[in-house]
Amino acid sequence: MKRHDRSPRVLAAAAVGLSGLAAAAFLGSQAFQRHPATAAPPAPPATGASASDVAEPATPPALPASVPLRLDVSRIGVRTPLMTLAKNPDQTVETPPPSRAQEAGWYRLGPAPGSRGAAVIIGHVDTADGPAVFHRLGELRPGDRVGVLRADGRTALFRIDSVERFDKDLFPTRRVYGDPGHAAIRLITCGGRFDRGSGHYTDNVIAFGHLVGSAGKGTR
Repeated sequence: MKRHDRSPRVLAAAAVGLSGLAAAAFLGSQAFQRHPATAAPPAPPATGASASDVAEPATPPALPASVPLRLDVSRIGVRTPLMTLAKNPDQTVETPPPSRAQEAGWYRLGPAPGSRGAAVIIGHVDTADGPAVFHRLGELRPGDRVGVLRADGRTALFRIDSVERFDKDLFPTRRVYGDPGHAAIRLITCGGRFDRGSGHYTDNVIAFGHLVGSAGKGTR
């Protein structure tokens, strides 16, 4: 839908029904008109940045479930508390409210960061007033590190494998929400071209990563 001029823009993400990946995926598209002073960050190519030439460390055992409290991504200057997100009445995945666009949110109906499965964290790319928490997400590259502080005192440490851009109509639901067989993380925001006519971004930018270890209390 179109926005009023001062409404913040929000990203679109796919939702998977609680019955599993066989359920239909729904797209929420609420990306709005850009603030003219805000430049969109360069988006990675649709094919993503390959990590095939980077030595792959052994994947450590998954951690027990624990609520995530904070996300740290030093490469792009992100240090944000994590709110919890679920689903909207139309079964799309919630996004952080516009008033908290500088914070990211964890999709609590999926795995916790560090536990087996793909932990999904969502953040806005920008608002009518300027850059938001994931404005620089597209700058991540294979090998960059991500830390998630959890309620159990551990920090789950992830390595980025690829950063890719997808047309919102071709959102990779299974790849984002499916169980990869180990502890993984997905960071999601809007990207690509902003269509002023429709009031939407055309794409999603997704960073894919996997657990490489943990630090802090009870480190394994």
